[in-house]
Amino acid sequence: MQFNLPILLTWARIVLIPLFIGVLYLPSEWLSLPNRNLTATIIFVAAALTDWLDGYLARKLNQTSAFGAFLDPVADKLMVAAALILLVELDRTNMVLAFIIIGREIAISALREWMASLGESRSVAVSMAGKIKTAAQMVALPMLLYADNLFGVSMLRLGNLLLWVAAVLTVWSMVYYLRKAWPIIVKKSM
Repeated sequence: MQFNLPILLTWARIVLIPLFIGVLYLPSEWLSLPNRNLTATIIFVAAALTDWLDGYLARKLNQTSAFGAFLDPVADKLMVAAALILLVELDRTNMVLAFIIIGREIAISALREWMASLGESRSVAVSMAGKIKTAAQMVALPMLLYADNLFGVSMLRLGNLLLWVAAVLTVWSMVYYLRKAWPIIVKKSM
């Protein structure tokens, strides 16, 4: 396994997951709840920014690799799933939303893996709907981690509204990928 800056950034994203979770469980004597929320949000946003940065650097430095292409979406899914489970436990979002988003990620990852094994990975390549879904999630999740008002706006309400948008986009993108893969699924199952 090769190590380069993009892969190290992806590993850093994975390492930051227990850190942003752990911050929210610190005792109040160590850090007040608003400060825990802010610290966890900053860590999550920093981790999310490494997602953009590792892809940019991999292309810019010509350091793309099969391992990096594998690890990057795994890190993304781990980060989103960890945040959603945490937010459900903290009663900041709805379990149904978390299930829809995490369930779709598992299903589409499995579909992509199967399609790749058939040599058909291009038919389920990342779509614009998938990118918009990810953007909606990556804006909603920090709002829900922060959970306080910002400039008089409830980040909890706005974050949940955006998470509903992300859930709708999640289902929409899943249908899109399944429709693209369906002819191949039918052909290979006969």
